[in-house]
Amino acid sequence: MSDSKRRPVLVIAGPTASGKSALALALAQALNGVIINADSMQVYRDLRVLTARPSQAEEEAAPHRLYGYLDAAERCSAWRWRDDAIREIETAYSNGRQPIVAGGTGFYIEALTRGLSPIPDVPAAVFASVQARTEEEGLACIYAAVQQADPELAARVEPGDRQRLMRALAVYEATGIPLSEWQKRPPEPPPFQTRALWLNPPREALYARCNTRLEAMLSEGALAEVEALLARGLDPALPAMKALGMAELGALVRKQAGIQDALAAAQQSTRRFAKRQLTWFRNRFANEERHDAQFSESSAEKILRKIQENG
Repeated sequence: MSDSKRRPVLVIAGPTASGKSALALALAQALNGVIINADSMQVYRDLRVLTARPSQAEEEAAPHRLYGYLDAAERCSAWRWRDDAIREIETAYSNGRQPIVAGGTGFYIEALTRGLSPIPDVPAAVFASVQARTEEEGLACIYAAVQQADPELAARVEPGDRQRLMRALAVYEATGIPLSEWQKRPPEPPPFQTRALWLNPPREALYARCNTRLEAMLSEGALAEVEALLARGLDPALPAMKALGMAELGALVRKQAGIQDALAAAQQSTRRFAKRQLTWFRNRFANEERHDAQFSESSAEKILRKIQENG
């Protein structure tokens, strides 16, 4: 497919439980599409149920890419995901298919549609060294090191923000350039056109769906997933160990909470996360196409007609 005949990459965004995956599947079936994951937790194979990854039947109904392709012991960054997503988009085009990117991780979607500052990935060995130093010397020492190496960034990071401080120090040690300087460099634009739309369902309906989704996850085996992952003894700072519901269901596995308390806490954290996502999209995607409804067959048909009319 020549560049002149390529349709823009479709991007389906929105908060958790808004129906992004269902909409992406409906569009993929109608447009001969390939669905490319843009959820930072659904990249991990260990937590299919807890992260609400598409079911096997859904994956068989249309091609799905970048779902469950990483082990929980790995770290996925926006840079790494963007590179992988671009490869999948190019492959979709070369196969004559419509790429459809779907997910709720705003930073990933923004990285794809607007570009990223050219911050290189930190080698695993460098990050491991910073992590070991953090464990041995304490976070206060890491904060002091960041103050010396990158005072501009240290001034806007809380002294207790472990992940941002470790990343700042790791970037400096790997490149010799402060992270704040990397962030000032202009972003690399995407190598294709994108058309983004996001779902903005009524808040009460969204919260109710968050609650029922957690209940369904428990009946579908989420607790067993969490137990199996905890049994691996992985670093709790790894991204996969911070998936929604991990902390609450982990307390249930350790018998530190009862099932009702764990479920209620997981539901609350999910609702709060959905609220933060809505705020992010309203602020950062204000100029993108917004659909004030949760997924339904009629809303999918309406969106499809609009896409087809615009070419």
